[in-house]
Parts: sequence; structure tokens; C-alpha cells
Amino acid sequence: MSSNIPLSERMRPTSLDNFIGQSHLVGQKGILRKIIETGNIPSFILWGPPGVGKTTIAGILAHQMKMHFVAMSAISAGVKEVREVIEQAKFRERTILFIDEIHRFNKSQQDALLGAVEKGIITLIGATTENPSFEVVGALLSRCQVYILKPLEEQDLIHLMQNAIANDIYLKSKNIELIETEAIINISGGDARKLLNLVELVANASETEIIAITNKLVTDIAQQKISLYDKGGEQHYDIISAFIKSIRGSSIILSQVTTYLASSPKSNASYMAIKKAQMAVRENGDLPVPLHLRNAPTKLMKKIGYGADYKYAHDFDNNFVNQEFLPAELASTKFFEPGKSAREEEMRSYLKKLWKDKYSY
Repeated sequence: MSSNIPLSERMRPTSLDNFIGQSHLVGQKGILRKIIETGNIPSFILWGPPGVGKTTIAGILAHQMKMHFVAMSAISAGVKEVREVIEQAKFRERTILFIDEIHRFNKSQQDALLGAVEKGIITLIGATTENPSFEVVGALLSRCQVYILKPLEEQDLIHLMQNAIANDIYLKSKNIELIETEAIINISGGDARKLLNLVELVANASETEIIAITNKLVTDIAQQKISLYDKGGEQHYDIISAFIKSIRGSSIILSQVTTYLASSPKSNASYMAIKKAQMAVRENGDLPVPLHLRNAPTKLMKKIGYGADYKYAHDFDNNFVNQEFLPAELASTKFFEPGKSAREEEMRSYLKKLWKDKYSY
């Protein structure tokens, strides 16, 4: 039988040497590895998508630096719990207070941390999936470093699965072969926790002597993919930003879209384009919005490259600029193919004039 402890928890690393991904932070030249070497750990916030190692990194730092470690979730904890930890920390040499989903703390809850962080009574490590510029009060943010965790790359995710299949006490007793990985990576949305728990789900659901993990098997078991899109989070604004800039880049003024569609001749070209786009999403999963299209209202976001090199279409001749609006994995992909009507042939000529040979119109 499988352990009651999820695979993602059983495989949680206890040292940076066993950590997969985030080499810019934990690699041989990474800032977090240098922190351990110096023994001087500042308060900081880990910002990144779900399942990329925020909680694991906090635990590893506490373990390797032999510091007292207190973890709490901002969902269930409040000012009372924070103050209790601070009082206890006054009688200890060094304490790390790890607050998961710190963006869920309101202003008064975050303010309760200020004095203890300033005086060094506690070392705060916050974890957030939301942009700290919006969700963390300025006074606390100014007292903390911000380290950004990147979505795990495909090779990282494959490495995680191979490692679990070879070394987990339960999985290594089964005869598991990793044949195809596209579906399991796409369904997990790049979240290592979901990925590993999906591997375990597939292993438990299969009754064959040899468990061959294929796209079909994973899809059949998982049934449906849960999108990372969150209308209340930063990704919502990034996607809107990318949408607006993409339309602007094609010379269509936003206020004209509705009337244009209502009065235009009808064809199924747009329908077919949407079908192609949906297929691309199913095949490629959740791809990040390109940096140059992201919204950048704060200094932190500009510093890390949001909006960099974005070309404002109205600064160019004919209000058009040849710029890529798709993620790198889909660059130069053509979804829209005009039909054969006179109006659409005119549209084809116009698109070819703008994009030249890029989309083979």
C-alpha cells in the first residue's frame, strides 16, 4: 500500500544539493547558497508560482543553518499567533518565522511583524504567489529582500519524476516506465507538488504489472486540467495587458471591436483560429506571458524586466510594429487563416503587407 504521506512530501529535499530547479538561487553561485555559507540570513520574501520550491527552500535554510523554525499559514494564523512566536523568539538565539501565503495577511497583521524583523528578533521568510509590490505593505517590503522563483522547466520536471520513480520507497517497488511526459507536465501546470502527486495517482490507479506512463493513461486518469488563471491575481492583469498590447499591435482600436464584429461579413476563419489556439493550449499547457508584454506599474516589476523592450505600436509608421506577442514556445505560430471571400482576401493582403513573410499569408 501507498504511504498516507503524499509523494510530494516524501520526496521533499533536505539540502540544497538535492534541490531540483531554481539554480539562479540555489546553484553553486546562487544567493541562497551564499547565505548559508556566510551564516548571515536576512529576512526575505520568496515570490513564485505554486509548487516551485518556496516552502522547501525555507525549510532547507533553517535545517542547514540550525535555526529554530516556525511555520504558519496566513490563511489560518493571525496577529495573536505572530506575537506568540515573537515573544518566544526573544528567548532563543535565532528563529526563522516562515509565513506561507503572506499576501493573505492584511495591513495590521503585516505591521505586527515590523518591529521584530527590524530588531532581528525573528528572521522572516515569506512565501507568496502574488506580486509583493501589491500585496506586502511598503514598510515590511523595505525590510526584506525579494527573491523570485521561476516556473520549473521541462527537464526539471522530468528529473523530479525520474528521481521519485527510482528512489521513493513505495514507487521503486513498482515497475514504472516513464514513456511520455507531455500530458503529465501540462496537467500539472508546472507545479512540482501536483506533478508528483499525479505520478502517485497514476501508479495507484494502474493494475498492470508494468505501469507505462503515457499521455493517454495520464489524461484518462486525471480527466481534466485545472488552469492556473486567477482573475484576482497578477496573472489576470498580465493576460489583460498582453491582450490589449496584442490588439494595439494589430491596429485595431479597442472601442471599435464590438461594432466591427457585429457589422462584419461572417466566416468560420475566426472559429478555426480559436480551435487552433485551444489545441495549442492543450499541447503546451500554461505558458508564461512574455516579459515585454507584462504590466509594470511598480519599481520592483520594472527592475526584474516587466515591460522591457516593449514597442508601442503607435510610435511607428502606420501604427504598426513587427513584434512577437506569443510566448517563446509559440513564436511565429499562425492561428488565423483568412477565407476566400473578397473581404477576407483583402484582409489577407493587408496582413501580408504588415507581417511580410512571417506568417506566410
